[in-house]
Amino acid sequence: METAQRRVAVDSLLIGNHHPLTLLAGPCVLEGENFHTQREFALTTARTIHTIATRVGVPLIYKASFDKANRTSLSGFRGPGLEEGLKILEEVKKELAIPVVTDIHTPAQAEAVAQVADMLQTPAFLCRQTDLIQSAAKTGRPVNIKKGQFLAPTDMARVVEKAVATGNENILVCERGYAFGYGDLVVDMRSLVILAANGFPVVFDATHSVQRPGGLGSASGGERRFVAPLARAAVAVGVAAIFIETHPDPDQAPCDGPNMVPFTELESLLRQLKHLDEVLKNA
Repeated sequence: METAQRRVAVDSLLIGNHHPLTLLAGPCVLEGENFHTQREFALTTARTIHTIATRVGVPLIYKASFDKANRTSLSGFRGPGLEEGLKILEEVKKELAIPVVTDIHTPAQAEAVAQVADMLQTPAFLCRQTDLIQSAAKTGRPVNIKKGQFLAPTDMARVVEKAVATGNENILVCERGYAFGYGDLVVDMRSLVILAANGFPVVFDATHSVQRPGGLGSASGGERRFVAPLARAAVAVGVAAIFIETHPDPDQAPCDGPNMVPFTELESLLRQLKHLDEVLKNA
């Protein structure tokens, strides 16, 4: 018997494996030298992505991190921090009238982030941290749980159980590749089917799936050229949402630049993904 598929409401959006594709997109982090530049960067990138997504006809949830706590090296850029980052995300949300998602790294951040973000996200490295998963779910906000690079897709059922035990069933599960040797990731498209069998919306992270952890020595590398093929494959298998980190000039980004999609390539890719999604779900 096929598992009943849940739908998750994020603001006015309904996200589900049988619903039209949703886009989670934005830069890796709120970047800039001070609050003013970080604010302008967020508003400018959000406007651009929103314009592109609207033109293509794909609903958008804007993503950016206020803190990247899991940098490769101590000197890695982390972002403005919780207080300033949430002020910026709240302004983006209000000015553009779009939902926002950001990640938390500690249980103590959950309540504050939930006051602003329409969806919380937990990092892949921390998917087995019970207190973090439950703190995020207890806020009542939808939670996008990224599957660890070390975790089989079947093991995500236990992770989801931890979240649902709080009474919150607004859970999404996200595939972002599996560790393959040293400094590389591989995506097994069977994982998307296995994750969907739990009945929760599946997100495919097309950009972190091409990351090469620690590939640049003091920072992670990545192979941007594989983002589009993997994204198309995932949508053809069937997912609720696609996660794409995107940037006006990825080669100048302070983190995750090698795997981010340039703005100039985003619209073409989204049109392909929307077409594939419509063919699959209208069949």
